[in-house]
Amino acid sequence: MRTVVALLPLIVLAGCGPQKESLGRTRAAPPALTISTLLTGPAGEPRGTARLSQLTDGVEVTVTVQGLPPGTFGVHLHAVGKCEAPGFTTAGPHFNPGIKQHGRDNPSGAHMGDLPNVDTSGDGTGRMDFVVPGLRLADGPTPLLDTDGAAILVHAGEDDYKTDPSGNSGARIACGSFGGRAASTK
Repeated sequence: MRTVVALLPLIVLAGCGPQKESLGRTRAAPPALTISTLLTGPAGEPRGTARLSQLTDGVEVTVTVQGLPPGTFGVHLHAVGKCEAPGFTTAGPHFNPGIKQHGRDNPSGAHMGDLPNVDTSGDGTGRMDFVVPGLRLADGPTPLLDTDGAAILVHAGEDDYKTDPSGNSGARIACGSFGGRAASTK
């Protein structure tokens, strides 16, 4: 009986190790911070959603679009959390704390506001998922959510990933605002 009692603490402690999913993978920690916004067009029409989730090594960006023609559209993070229609110019320039050029194919780029294009299908919907390495939402020396917030914009054309300042992606056709440090998070 003493042997069983002596082994009981070891059995209990063995259950305190990392939790495993099937296939033996360790579960990832949930995002530290997640924010989301609705994307609207120049007349206030719904154009989709954007969600940003702060991870250990960057920020995961998920964008879904709707009501667009079939095609490819540039998507960027902008420095100011204002989406005043019709041109959305109040969102300011791309988020670029490192003062770099635009585009992953630019020898001097890319900056933190650069995101991949989103492709839409025949029904006008599309989705883009991407992790921006090193980006921080609310901590670090240059967080995206500073006092004036940030915005995410969809442009009228395809980003060529090299032309500064916006990859020749054209007019701003949809915008979503992330308020400043006081923004609601979930």
